[in-house]
Amino acid sequence: MTPNNSPSSSSSLHSNLWYYLWIPLLTSSVSNGISAAEAHSTIILPTDHEFEFSSTSSYLHNFISPQSCSAPEPPHLNFRPVIGIVSHPGDGASGRLKNGTHVSYIAASYVKFVESAGARVIPLVYTEPIDVLLSKLELVNGVLFTGGWAKSGLYYEVVQMIFKKVLEKNDAGQYFPCYAICLGFELLTMIISKDQNILESFNASYQASTLQFVDHINIKATVFQRFPPELLRKLSTDCLVMQNHKYGISPETLHGNECLSSFFNIVTTSIDRDDKVYVSTAQAQHYPVTAFQWHPEKNAFEWGSAVIPHSEDAIQVTQHVANFFISEARKSPNRPPAQDLLDNVIYNYSPTYCGKQGFGYDEVYIFA
Repeated sequence: MTPNNSPSSSSSLHSNLWYYLWIPLLTSSVSNGISAAEAHSTIILPTDHEFEFSSTSSYLHNFISPQSCSAPEPPHLNFRPVIGIVSHPGDGASGRLKNGTHVSYIAASYVKFVESAGARVIPLVYTEPIDVLLSKLELVNGVLFTGGWAKSGLYYEVVQMIFKKVLEKNDAGQYFPCYAICLGFELLTMIISKDQNILESFNASYQASTLQFVDHINIKATVFQRFPPELLRKLSTDCLVMQNHKYGISPETLHGNECLSSFFNIVTTSIDRDDKVYVSTAQAQHYPVTAFQWHPEKNAFEWGSAVIPHSEDAIQVTQHVANFFISEARKSPNRPPAQDLLDNVIYNYSPTYCGKQGFGYDEVYIFA
C-alpha cells in the first residue's frame, strides 16, 4: 500500500524510503487504537519534508546493507556454466526445411530448457571433425543428448565418444554432468550394455503420462530432490510428463544386464498404451548422469502437439529438472577463456521458426 499523495520524486530512493518508513508508522498507530485515516493525517510526507539520510540510517540498516551484494562467489561453484548439446541428423522436419547429408539440428526447446536455469549453450555439431568436438568439450561444464531417431553410423559413434569423455572427466575428478533425453536414454542403454539390440518396442508415441517411483528410492540423491512433496505426489497421479518414443527398456531387462544394473539405478517407471512397463527415469550410481525416457523440455517450450502438458504443475516439472542439471554443472571446475566461449555459443546462430507449418518443433537451430 502506498499513499495516493506520495510524490513522484526525482529520486526513486526517496520513494523507497517513504515506503519503509510509512508502513511501520501506520502499523504502530493502528495497533495503538488510532485509525488508518488519523494516522495518515499525522505522517510527514516526503513533499513536506526532505528526509535526512542520517536520521533514518539506523532504521533502514535492517533493510539495506551495504555489504549484502559484495560477497565473493564460492570458489568451488561456477555461476557461468555452459552446456554442450549434441546436434541430431536432419533438419528436424524430414528435409522440408533444409536437405543434405551433413545437415543437423538442435530443437530450440533444449536450448531454452538449459537457458531457463541459468546456463548458456554451445552446439556440438556431430558432423564436425573429432578434434573440433573435443576442443568444444573443453569449453563446457556438462553435456545433453537430445531426442530423435538416429541409432547407428556416425551419430552413434560420436555420442559414444562424447559419453566416454564424460566418464573420463568424472573419473579424473572433474565433475561433469550429463543429461540423456529419450533417444539419448536409448543410446546410453545400448552403449553401456554393449548390446545394440537390447531395446524393446513400446507404444508410447505422443502420450502424456505419470511417473511411478520405485520402492525404497532415495529421492534426495536424484533429479527429484528439490521437488516439493505435493508435486512429487502429483507426478504419480497426474499426467504431467510427455512421452514420445517407440523403444525403451523394461525394468526386468535392465536388471538382467549386469553392465546396466551396475551403472544405473531405476528411479521411475511408466506404462505405455498396451500396459507395458518401461524405465522412464534412471540415474547413474557413481556419475552425475541422468537418463530420461520422457521429455522434460517440452512442457514449457513446445506447442506442436495438443498432448503436451502445459499446466502450472507441468511447467514446474520442467523448471525443477532444468534447475537440477544446471546446479550440477555449476560444480564443474572448468573455466575456459571468455573469448573462446563467445566464439562458440549458440548465440552465433539463429533459430528457424517451423511451428506454423506443423513440423513437430516450434523452433530449430540448423547446422549445415
